[in-house]
Amino acid sequence: MPDFTYIARDTSGAKIEGSMTANSEADVISRLTSDSLFPVSVTDAAASTKKSLEMNFEFGGKPNDQKMATFYSQLASLLENGVPLIRSLNLLKEQAKNKKLKEALNDVVARVEDGEELSDCFRRHDSIFSDMAINMSRAGAEGGFLEDALDRVGTFTEQQADLKAKTVGAMIYPMILASMGSLIVSVLVIFFVPKFAMVFESLRAEGELPAVTEWLLWFSDTLRNYGLIIVLVVGVLFAVIRSQLATEAGKMFVDRVKLKIPLVGPILLSLAVARFCRVLGTLMKNGVPILRGLEISREAAGNRVLSLAIEKAGENVTSGETLSKPLEKSGHFPIEVTEMISVAEESNTLDTVLITISDQLEKQTMRRLDVAVKLIEPFMLLIMAIVVLFVVVALLLPIMKMGQTVG
Repeated sequence: MPDFTYIARDTSGAKIEGSMTANSEADVISRLTSDSLFPVSVTDAAASTKKSLEMNFEFGGKPNDQKMATFYSQLASLLENGVPLIRSLNLLKEQAKNKKLKEALNDVVARVEDGEELSDCFRRHDSIFSDMAINMSRAGAEGGFLEDALDRVGTFTEQQADLKAKTVGAMIYPMILASMGSLIVSVLVIFFVPKFAMVFESLRAEGELPAVTEWLLWFSDTLRNYGLIIVLVVGVLFAVIRSQLATEAGKMFVDRVKLKIPLVGPILLSLAVARFCRVLGTLMKNGVPILRGLEISREAAGNRVLSLAIEKAGENVTSGETLSKPLEKSGHFPIEVTEMISVAEESNTLDTVLITISDQLEKQTMRRLDVAVKLIEPFMLLIMAIVVLFVVVALLLPIMKMGQTVG
């Protein structure tokens, strides 16, 4: 188990610092609050440098998912240990290092003191607090299980943050390869190739320059002479296309295309289905009705094509149908997923099974992602090698021809 360092305050407000071995940050927070201590900060000792860098990076912007997961878990732990809501929010506001989160909590505290519901206060700052946090806090307040609802939001947010970090981390090396490859080719074509143009001038005048070399020289001349114009044209086209894709129809088109990309599409679909299942399962486990849960979870899917299928499924559920049938008809949900949902509906264990499905899909997705990255790396190296080989061959062919002529 990892070691954590912590800063906390006791009931008199005195500052206490220490360390302990625990399974997670949430475990440390729970143990501190059970000892009547109010956590101010909890840091993984092995990753303290990394955490510090993350904090500095996000200081001017909104807090990342990991920070929000910690916030939800801390708030849940404080409430569970009998600390009043306003006191809990004030404690978390004092320890918040992110400017936007501190400002949001300052407003939330003021409104809660005036009698406003916590969920309504969260909704006023929906760029900070997720839809799931807003709706779960409402359901928890109405059902008398607010601390449990917030704890589940914290767990879910942390899981999504970990999954996102793994996905981004897996793509870093391929992106570095692509960037380095583009840089190498650009340097070769713009600075190296023109030096050979004068050497090949005689062959070019006689029309004996190989076609591949002729094309390379033309490409090099075009980039050097019209590079700025090309960049401007590409920039304008990019801006126009981006504005079109920003429309609802454009976003739907992009989401549809994403799901059809070879190798990548199935991974994106699995992630979207996993998010939907986890959110819906968590909401239902906390007493949120299935129709309301579908409204919230369809947005959490993160893909408009899938969201539309979930919306249609909700309409069918309203008419008295089961959830599994319309999801299966949409063609976007794996057959094993819809079968598990069907069995769960019959056994009245839908909430538990949905979370199980999400766990399984996330594990499968990470395995697929690992395989995809392992395939992408050699593929990109091969592409880079082919491009560099093309440039080298295009330059060597006329040199060999000139050598034969001299010979």
